[in-house]
Amino acid sequence: MSGPRILVVDDNPELLTLLSSAFEEAGYVVQKASRGRTALDLARKEKPALAVLDVLLPDLMGYEVAEALKRLKVPFVFMSGVHKGGKAADIALHKYGALAFFEKPFEGSSLLDAVRKAVPVSGPSRERMAFDVESGPQVAEAAEAMQLTARIDLKSGSMQGTSPLQLRPMNREQIARMREEPRQPRVRAAQVNTGPIARASEPEPILQPFKEKDGVRRGDLKDNLPHLLAAFYNAKETGELGLMKGQVKKVIFFESGFPVFALSNLVADRLGQFLVRAGKIDEQTLRQAADEASGNKRTGDVLIEMGALNEEERLYYVGQQIKSILYSVFAWEEGVFTLSFQARARKEAIKLDIHPANLIMRGVKKLYKPDRLKRLMPQSARPTPSQDPSFNLSDVELQAWEAHLLPRCDGNRRVADLVKVSGKPENEVLGTLVALTSLRVLDLR
Repeated sequence: MSGPRILVVDDNPELLTLLSSAFEEAGYVVQKASRGRTALDLARKEKPALAVLDVLLPDLMGYEVAEALKRLKVPFVFMSGVHKGGKAADIALHKYGALAFFEKPFEGSSLLDAVRKAVPVSGPSRERMAFDVESGPQVAEAAEAMQLTARIDLKSGSMQGTSPLQLRPMNREQIARMREEPRQPRVRAAQVNTGPIARASEPEPILQPFKEKDGVRRGDLKDNLPHLLAAFYNAKETGELGLMKGQVKKVIFFESGFPVFALSNLVADRLGQFLVRAGKIDEQTLRQAADEASGNKRTGDVLIEMGALNEEERLYYVGQQIKSILYSVFAWEEGVFTLSFQARARKEAIKLDIHPANLIMRGVKKLYKPDRLKRLMPQSARPTPSQDPSFNLSDVELQAWEAHLLPRCDGNRRVADLVKVSGKPENEVLGTLVALTSLRVLDLR
């Protein structure tokens, strides 16, 4: 038996997909619209039980759509990334009669609770989706791909009153050998429990298979990875973003909108291989450790027993390994993505201390190739400030020249002009402009 029908309206396609996926998993039948007129056509043809409506839409203001929905006797919830504060909430609730008003970024669970309160779902929610890995050339077996480190329990709530474990940094020679990890200015150490690493008493969870099905949970991965990361941030969702290109599968885990962990089924992404690339161990040491590892004993445990690695170093290198996997997917220009909302990250992940805005900035600037940058940022385009940015500019780390260039992106100058006035190499400027449009700090005219 299908659940209640709801209408979700937002012109951000990735956020629209994310919210629709969450509602589908909760048991709702979801209609999607990216424009106000489309939303009203859907509402007239097949009256939904409720609408979740963005205030700023390309063709109509959400307020106009709301007035039409009231005439159709369709209750609605407002959300907005531009109209904020007590006055905006008062207008939404009292002038237009919204059931609730949410400012982006908002807690996805709170939005779901508001919808459930107005339109309850009878019966169980749909089966949650997750991901698996499969064998293939340079692809690890499923169980082996999960063997990144021992399980680490995160402290819940505030970290006040505790001291984060001091992780030993790599030296310059080791960093130089890390081919997959971009340089990261101002990346802080991960915060983890100061207690001993907990040994998993049960088998590591297997990433379940991508399910072949129609619906909003699966989509093409083109140049929209930054927008998917931004969607998780704007909805403050806890869940998983599965990415697949051929036989290669990687999963990014989110906690309250922040990326905190990543897994890969590539042999090259295993911890042992990563330690070799980082220069921490050599190939012979890795082979010896792998030969001795058997049953429930992992290669990392054997390396510690051999004295080639200590517990603090393992934590540090696992953190760097996770970042390497995160950055590597920015190089993908094709593939598919799948969404899931299992709250697994809190139990298993090292909590990375990296803001998604800076992850996107660094990923785009370091991993996007020149041809891709030129395709996304034509010389004739005119960058202009976005009316609905995905992130606050204060969240973004800018170099001095980038901060000086940003005010000149006023819609009057072409990309070619901005490259000239910056005094920087073209690819460096294009990387910054593409990154800022990926954050929706800038739009193109």
